[in-house]
Amino acid sequence: MENKAAKTAAKYNMLNNGDTVIIGLSGGADSCALFWFLLSLRDKLNLRLIVCHVNHMLRGWEADRDELFVQKLCEENSVEFRLLKVDVAARARELKESTEKCGRDIRYDFFEKTAEEFNGKIATAHTASDNAETVIFNLTRGCGVRGLCGIPPVRGNIIRPLIEVTREEIEAYCSEHNYKFVTDSSNLTRDYTRNRLRLDVIPVLKEINPSFEENISRMSQRMNCNAQYLYTSAKEILNRSDTDKGYKVDVLNNCNDAVFAELIAILTKEFDIIPEAKHIELIRKVCRSSGAVELKCNIYAVSNQGFLRIIKKSDSKNNEEARYCGQERLVINNKKFKLSVLNIDEFYNCQKNNKFLFNYCLDYDTITMSSVFRFRKSGDKFRLPKRNVTKSLKKLFNEMKIPKDKRDSILVLADGADVLWIEGIGPSAGGIVKPDSEKVLVIQPDI
Repeated sequence: MENKAAKTAAKYNMLNNGDTVIIGLSGGADSCALFWFLLSLRDKLNLRLIVCHVNHMLRGWEADRDELFVQKLCEENSVEFRLLKVDVAARARELKESTEKCGRDIRYDFFEKTAEEFNGKIATAHTASDNAETVIFNLTRGCGVRGLCGIPPVRGNIIRPLIEVTREEIEAYCSEHNYKFVTDSSNLTRDYTRNRLRLDVIPVLKEINPSFEENISRMSQRMNCNAQYLYTSAKEILNRSDTDKGYKVDVLNNCNDAVFAELIAILTKEFDIIPEAKHIELIRKVCRSSGAVELKCNIYAVSNQGFLRIIKKSDSKNNEEARYCGQERLVINNKKFKLSVLNIDEFYNCQKNNKFLFNYCLDYDTITMSSVFRFRKSGDKFRLPKRNVTKSLKKLFNEMKIPKDKRDSILVLADGADVLWIEGIGPSAGGIVKPDSEKVLVIQPDI
């Protein structure tokens, strides 16, 4: 097993002389095998090893047993030990997440912070068996090439030296060297999807082909090469179609299905979504016409007016507002603005130097004691400067083809239903700065 792990580490350039390695050590067979493997290289590569253990407080005495086991293992081998104890169940309820996801996020955050503190790499004990389970799990969800890549051997500062070693090989290694480990009883239940795959599905596939896990590893490596090509192609198309209104669907519609699936995966990654085949097919359809596809709670792929966007819809409209009373700063709905009042001569001097744009300026005398900064409301109306006609904000935004998902976040200055100024559009007919204006209010985004 050590030879196999060493070849993997060399192939992917995981370890260099003098590295600091943060080991995620649960106390199970896999992580203990990783611990002993890295310990065997400590003197040879002058490694600094730091163990991180998370007590999730999910299994009572068993979780405390694991903590003590790992701490003792580190003490006996002169390895630095870091502990994080967190009530994951309570945190998951607070965040309205599954305990599985919450626990994973907490672990990796702990690992990352420790790695940052010591400028180190993070070593996790993912195996070829874990990779096979991941690929099968992704297949059940209708994945594309990306899902078949499985678990990457290296991702950023995370290394996985055991990724080509099977769980059977790890157990044989621990048995041969009499390395102790603890058993997590939750891994023996069928409450989690991965456990059911491990206990019920993988054994059947290994009966068909005992080398199933190794074959999955080789396939994942081939798929990763294909995925890299698709990623490059998808990024090029996204860059070519990107606008401030979204991505041009006429460009997206011309790419083949494999590249389209990859670019959707890129767009949804920031929302922590792995799109399923059914989602990609539906997004493809709305790109050819218009409409919306819900990807998960309040996250939508929206295609309209020739543009595709991935958006997060707010549960309710923003009713926040702020009365204008001469303040120099405005913070509303996490948007920041600088407010300044200039006399007309100062304003024209700034205009000569192209310091202010027209749509940031408003005749100060237009503002009344009841004027407030807020977001649009039903019944709002705006008198257009050049045409001197009054339109509802809804009709104006439709005419200007402003995406519907952006309309509720556009700031306005209004006196009742009369809108005096609109962010990005400018003042109403009555608020235009004129030669006989005495003062000018300048509203600038505070970036």
